[in-house]
Amino acid sequence: MDPTSTVENYLKAIYYGQSTLPRGGRLVPMGSVAAALGVTAGTATTMVKTLAETGLAEYEPYSGVRLTAAGEKLAGRVLRRHRLVELFLVQVMGMSWAEVHEEAEKLEHVVSERLIERMDGMLGYPTHDPHGDPIPNTEGTIATRHLDNLLTCPLGTPLKVTRIADQDPAFLHFIEQNGLKPGQSVEVEARDDAADAVRLRRKDRRSITIGARAASKLLVEIGS
Repeated sequence: MDPTSTVENYLKAIYYGQSTLPRGGRLVPMGSVAAALGVTAGTATTMVKTLAETGLAEYEPYSGVRLTAAGEKLAGRVLRRHRLVELFLVQVMGMSWAEVHEEAEKLEHVVSERLIERMDGMLGYPTHDPHGDPIPNTEGTIATRHLDNLLTCPLGTPLKVTRIADQDPAFLHFIEQNGLKPGQSVEVEARDDAADAVRLRRKDRRSITIGARAASKLLVEIGS
C-alpha cells in the first residue's frame, strides 16, 4: 500500500530534521517534528509511533526519532517528486521560483512515478531544483555535500551561490531582487557582528549589505 500524504509529510519533516542535527546528533527531537508540521507534540508522537511500528522510523521516548533505511528511502523519493515538480513548474510552466514550493507540496503526493520519470527526462535529468536543492536519484538517495554559508565561508574569496535554504516566497523575492540566486558569483567583503550584517560584492562589482540571518541561508562553494 502506498503511504498517505500525512505519512510522507512526517517522513520528510524527520528527514529535514536529521540533516540539521549537530555533529554527533542522532535523534530529531519530537518538538522539532511537531513544529515543522504545525501539530501538537502528542499528535506527532502518535504518528511517529505508527511509523516505528511499520519499520519506517526508530522512536525513543523522551529522546526523539530517526528514520530507518526504509524510511529514508521513502522520504528521498518524496523529495525527488517535490523538487522535480518545482523545476518543471519553473522551466516548462514559466512560474516564478518564489511561487512553486506550495504547488509542489500539493502535487508531490499525487503525481505518479511514471509522470515524474517523464518530467525528469524532459528536463534533461537535472541534479538540482530551482533553489539549488539536490534532486535525489530514483532510489531516493542524495549525495552528501558540505557547503558553507555566508557566515562561515572565507573572506575575500570568489564564491558561487549554490543553494537557498529557505522556501519562503518573500525571502526568495528578496534574493532575486538582490541578484543572489544560485549560480551567481559573490565575495564576502566584511562581517559586522555588532550589526549582525554581512557586506558582499557581486560579480558586477556592486557592494550590498544583508542581515546575518539572511546570510546564514545562502549556501556557497568556492569558485566564481
